Amino acid sequence: MILYNITISILHEAEQEWLKWMKTVHIPQAMATGLPVENRLLRLLMELDNGGATYTCQYYFSSMADYDIFQAVYQPRLQQQHHDRYKERYVEFRTLLEEA
Repeated sequence: MILYNITISILHEAEQEWLKWMKTVHIPQAMATGLPVENRLLRLLMELDNGGATYTCQYYFSSMADYDIFQAVYQPRLQQQHHDRYKERYVEFRTLLEEA
């Protein structure tokens, strides 16, 4: 199993609207590609006060091939939509993990 993890810190004033958009638009669009087999959206509970809230959006893939297709075909558009909507109100970093 491959885990694609996106950690996002979103400003407090945008948090509730962002959370709703992630749950009703962004994540459903990613899942509709048929490539991720599962997803989770989690809030970090222990963090420094940096003016925002930190979440991790996780997508699970059955294989590296499915992840590669997702990255090549779908992720650029999904990432650009997120950036255009929330630019200057978030920071993020991405990690890719493999189940041991």
